[in-house]
Amino acid sequence: MGQAITDYEQLYQQLSDEILHFKWKPGDRLSENDLCQRFGLSRTPVRSLLQRLQENGLVQIAPKKGSIVTRLNLDTINQLIYERVAIETMVLRDYIAAATPADVERVRYFYGQIQKAAEAYPGEQFVPDAFLKADLAMHGEWFRRLRLDGVWVRLTGSQSSYTRFCVLDILAGKNIPDVLEEHGAMLRMMEEGDVSGIEPLLRRHLYGGIRRLGPEIYTVYADYFEPLEGKEHAANA
Repeated sequence: MGQAITDYEQLYQQLSDEILHFKWKPGDRLSENDLCQRFGLSRTPVRSLLQRLQENGLVQIAPKKGSIVTRLNLDTINQLIYERVAIETMVLRDYIAAATPADVERVRYFYGQIQKAAEAYPGEQFVPDAFLKADLAMHGEWFRRLRLDGVWVRLTGSQSSYTRFCVLDILAGKNIPDVLEEHGAMLRMMEEGDVSGIEPLLRRHLYGGIRRLGPEIYTVYADYFEPLEGKEHAANA
């Protein structure tokens, strides 16, 4: 029997991270018995943990089937990307108009954090979470500067399909070079006060995962996604 763990928040985070990083693949079944044995827990706390995972969209608890890791919803992913392109185009344009040299230096710092997180790629020391966090921090900075923190929180709130898709893009799409190049281009726009290419750049950047994974969404990773009627929902960006 596994070692008993009483820090349920830590245990939830561990299971959540395993799902987010595809150690548990979409469609996999999480056995109550196995989890009880693994962590030395009774069924009651394990069921509570599974219920919380369900509330956050990571598993679905089905009668007589147990707890199944949810599949990614490509339609939801596309809608969130569309929303981010539309909103961030306007926010970045307003940010560039308002940014002081000190503001630009702050963004340069966040860009440096992205570069630092990418240094270990593709080695075993590379941490996808750190890279994704640094990426989001740079985007969030122009929302913060314009006092649109609430918009950013709503835009990047708990979205299990989109978050896992971003991780899949890092692991399988190998997006590191593209992300570094595109964030560098954003920084140059800020330095030069150039707003002319914002929308094309953000479209390329935010739809990058769709472009990189391409047909593999329907072949190699087809079982990771909920079935769709037709393939027109995968934006050709």
